Amino acid sequence: MPRNGLRLLLLLALTACGGGGGGGGGGAPPAPLALTLQPVVSGLASPVHLTAPEGDARLFIVERAGRIRIVQGGALLPAPFLDISDRTTTDGERGLLSMAFHPQFSANGHFFVYYTDTGGDIAIDRFSVQQANPNAADALSGMRVLSVPHPTFSNHNGGLLGFGPDGLLYIGTGDGGGGDPGGNAQNQNSLLGKLLRIDVDSAGQPYAIPSSNPFAGQAGKRGEIWAYGLRNPWRFAFDAGLLYLADVGQNRREEVDAASTGLGGLNYGWNLMEGTLCYPGDPCDKQGLPQPLLEYDHGGGNVCSIIGGHVYRGSAIPELQGRYLYSDLCAGWLKSFVYRNGAAAEQTDWAVPDVSPIYSLGEDAQKEQYLLSGNGGVYRIVRR
Repeated sequence: MPRNGLRLLLLLALTACGGGGGGGGGGAPPAPLALTLQPVVSGLASPVHLTAPEGDARLFIVERAGRIRIVQGGALLPAPFLDISDRTTTDGERGLLSMAFHPQFSANGHFFVYYTDTGGDIAIDRFSVQQANPNAADALSGMRVLSVPHPTFSNHNGGLLGFGPDGLLYIGTGDGGGGDPGGNAQNQNSLLGKLLRIDVDSAGQPYAIPSSNPFAGQAGKRGEIWAYGLRNPWRFAFDAGLLYLADVGQNRREEVDAASTGLGGLNYGWNLMEGTLCYPGDPCDKQGLPQPLLEYDHGGGNVCSIIGGHVYRGSAIPELQGRYLYSDLCAGWLKSFVYRNGAAAEQTDWAVPDVSPIYSLGEDAQKEQYLLSGNGGVYRIVRR
């Protein structure tokens, strides 16, 4: 038989039995997805946040002591992008906690930082990149956008700011510490224990209050508030019309909440509730308080504080698409779920190597995700 005819018969036979690889007829099924951690950089000082401008191949990593470092081409640049270590302290949970690039960063060069100043107050400042050097910010360009008094305690500072799909700047603040003895989280005249939403593109002033904010123009209520009743919202994320908000618990429950990005004025319950539990104990009035999408207790596994992440939208691991990833400061695991019909479905523990303590999850411009460790390392989440 001619060689081409034999090749055709073999091809037809393989097609009939499923191609010998994983289709229908007796071939081995594809291996289940497994994840691991790929080291990116080491030797950092308490890396707490990782991000990048849209379309940019660099990684910008925030060190809590007050520096922003750049990884370019796989190498950590020796000179910081920004150093404001003289403007902050690292006692308690204080420090430089996050940064966010303006949606038009490529045109205006603006970015924003969230830190606690030397007096302990929460500070939101705007900086600009140097025109002559894209790897260096102009430290003298710093302008105060917002200050939030944070007296008495050095913990529960919140820590994240980020632009939402509406182009407005969201800021997650802690309750002020100590179990919220001042009742800040439920006080609509306080900016502590809140998710704030402001317009930083208002001409002639540091920011404006969007007229669509739920308490805008109401006496005795701060118009900057988008949501309240939060204890310590260390990290939050937007995806597909949803706001995911991971709120660190007191002693019993850690939680992830999810709500429509257009739904303002929600009361997430602290310090009336901790997760689905009454705080400090029964009874409590749960009416009108949204229930967590997901919660876990402190009953085992060395868990202590939830570290919220992002919904995976990268291209390197297609099977991970649409999964919200999160971790825990002490336990060091990596878990995920899929939001489906108002529930956390397909909950998965990915059994990655333990590099705890985990300070944050990061996302680059290509939507790939990273774990940031207290050991000074940054690790990319990859297929095993």
